[in-house]
Amino acid sequence: MKTILITLMLIGGIANANDSAKRIEIGIEEKIGNILPLNTMFFDEHGNFVSLKEIITKPTILNFVYYRCPGICSPILTELTSIVNFHEMEIGKDYQIVTISFDEREKFELAAAKRDNYMALLKKDIPVDSWKFLSGDSASIHQITQAAGFNFKREGNDFIHAGALIIISPEGKIARYLNGTKFLPFDVKMAITEASEGRTGPTITKLLAYCYSYNPEGRTYVFNVTRVTGGLILLFAAVFIVYLTAKPKKVQS
Repeated sequence: MKTILITLMLIGGIANANDSAKRIEIGIEEKIGNILPLNTMFFDEHGNFVSLKEIITKPTILNFVYYRCPGICSPILTELTSIVNFHEMEIGKDYQIVTISFDEREKFELAAAKRDNYMALLKKDIPVDSWKFLSGDSASIHQITQAAGFNFKREGNDFIHAGALIIISPEGKIARYLNGTKFLPFDVKMAITEASEGRTGPTITKLLAYCYSYNPEGRTYVFNVTRVTGGLILLFAAVFIVYLTAKPKKVQS
């Protein structure tokens, strides 16, 4: 059993090390428990220059997008409207949402237009300041994205980046990451509850962020065969080693 566990840990360690190396430049570098710099200043959708501390007053679903994104940003924002529409927790009371553009070229007018688009998808009225759409300069964007572990790279006029929700406490403490573009109601509820109590929790899934990558030529996210194949090879290798180690040896007469 020791041999099996050590082997699995080594294989997992190699996979995580390789994956972490890839995430240094692009992707999510998890910093659970880290306190975000809430004194960072941004423009809200009305053109007001405000700090995150002024905005964040309750458990918050923080997400980074750029408003002209041709890929996964729109599905993430659409999924957030579904959470607002159908989740048992009430926005403005139990939690709030803060969306920040990581493209410094995007100004508050575009943030306002994007906000109007998604407000139109809501099936109920929500408090005015319960979902904020922010924009800012490169220094503010760099400060908050680095503190949150959100790494992205410019590719022409677009960006290569991951999709995730980052759940934080009213004090700015990172409680949990929810990766991908679809989120289970239970996971969202647990993450918000943990954030409200100042607790942290493990990441639920990294599957979508791991399996998909941005194709600048096609301006879309595509299935990353190399990464998935590599993961499957490691999995089968682990199963094979377990089988060989645990297989009963024949007793010679």
